[in-house]
Amino acid sequence: MFRRIFGSSDSPAAAREEAALTEAAAVAGDTATVRRIVARLESMPPEQARLVASAAYTLARAAHADLDISDAEMAAIEQELQTDDGLDEPTAVLVAEMAKLQARTLSATEDYVVTREFATLASEAQKIDVLRACFVVSAASGSISAEESAEVNQIANELGLGADVLTGIRAEFHERMSSVQEVRRAAGR
Repeated sequence: MFRRIFGSSDSPAAAREEAALTEAAAVAGDTATVRRIVARLESMPPEQARLVASAAYTLARAAHADLDISDAEMAAIEQELQTDDGLDEPTAVLVAEMAKLQARTLSATEDYVVTREFATLASEAQKIDVLRACFVVSAASGSISAEESAEVNQIANELGLGADVLTGIRAEFHERMSSVQEVRRAAGR
């Protein structure tokens, strides 16, 4: 290609540019992998891709409630995206990273809109699964902070899930609540 632009094949400029392009392609070996993952998402029906994307963002939103998304929370998001024959691992990693970036940069403006989008696309069972996954992600660091708990409450509300559903799932994570852990530590003194 560069030979056509810079002149004959004997041109030193053409040879340098061709070598640089070849080297860059070899260094960027993951490019083909990334393209395959993007193609996998593009091969999904648009509604399914929107469902996956909005679910991933909702999980990242729960993780980002305390203004930090830890490595443990990212691993939990990736794992949750792979459950029940969901995404394969490379796709889950990519989707989780994209959701994390979006949650960090757009959280205040997109939280409600994206969660409501998920609510319109998801079945009742999928909404409950995502709410439970929000608790799993929030608990990944060992403790669910007050900020994370409040955010998950808000997510449940936006998903249109009743207080009984929220209370039932919250009970599963009772021992992971930072307030419960703090009371237990204080009582143990």
